[in-house]
Amino acid sequence: MPLTPQQIAEIDAQRAQPQTTLRATAHGIEAHLYTAYPVLDHGFVRVVDYMGDDAAICQAARVSYGKGTKSVQNDEGLIRYLMRHWHSTPFEMCEIKLHVKLPVFVARQWIRHRTANVNEYSARYSILDREFYIPAPDALNAQSQVNNQGRGDLLEGEEAERVLKYLRDDAMRCYDHYEEMISDEGQQGLARELARMNLPANVYTQWYWKVDLHNLLHFLRLRADAHAQYEIRVYAEEICKLVADWVPFAYRAFDDYRMGGAQLSATALDCVRRMLNGEEVAQENSGMSKGEWREFEEVIGRSS
Repeated sequence: MPLTPQQIAEIDAQRAQPQTTLRATAHGIEAHLYTAYPVLDHGFVRVVDYMGDDAAICQAARVSYGKGTKSVQNDEGLIRYLMRHWHSTPFEMCEIKLHVKLPVFVARQWIRHRTANVNEYSARYSILDREFYIPAPDALNAQSQVNNQGRGDLLEGEEAERVLKYLRDDAMRCYDHYEEMISDEGQQGLARELARMNLPANVYTQWYWKVDLHNLLHFLRLRADAHAQYEIRVYAEEICKLVADWVPFAYRAFDDYRMGGAQLSATALDCVRRMLNGEEVAQENSGMSKGEWREFEEVIGRSS
């Protein structure tokens, strides 16, 4: 179950008490408040609170740049200018607070983005639920033979069944022992802060994650990318939908310049110019390594 009965009751109570406000509101994200959107088998993402909107970005930019933006005719044009020229400070005027339920191994990858405020469920004080992430059959891949941190072909048949059985059985066995160690049964159970060390990395945790829009977009650029690990990518993709409704101008500019665009090195840009002038450019005369050349060809839609 993504939400506990207690959490559902708290959300219902909050929904039943709408309040008026004089602060700026973004109608797109208001519709998402409190709703838990499922991710993976037991996880979710939900918006707890937010501050600012597209107008807040423009307001901050015009205070900062003054006459420098008078030629910009509308807010969307200004936001695209800011995104295009990497002016990040105005985007920091917007913040969002998310409640996320996710597997521990995803949380440890996520926490590498150190520019957010995080408060995580404490297994020192509370008991973790018997909930584990078990990959769906279409997410059970072998190790890639060309990328040390990537996935290869799908596991199938008996091999896939064997791996899934190990994942399920080991998770349940670890939780059984965790439960046994912390239970009383006439004796003094092991401290929760010690017993938790026996739990596997696919057990679910929860946290509140508050971040400004600039750093959130950086997170999404890396984690919503097709090369990101699937288990964190699906969270990022769900957050993308929320951001698109919260700050539509900013999200469209982000999608165009960051997600859909590409950054070229001086060497790569020189190769593009040479190609436009009719020169035959190959990896051997490009000045790039094989890896750089392969990535360059992917960007320009050309294969050797």
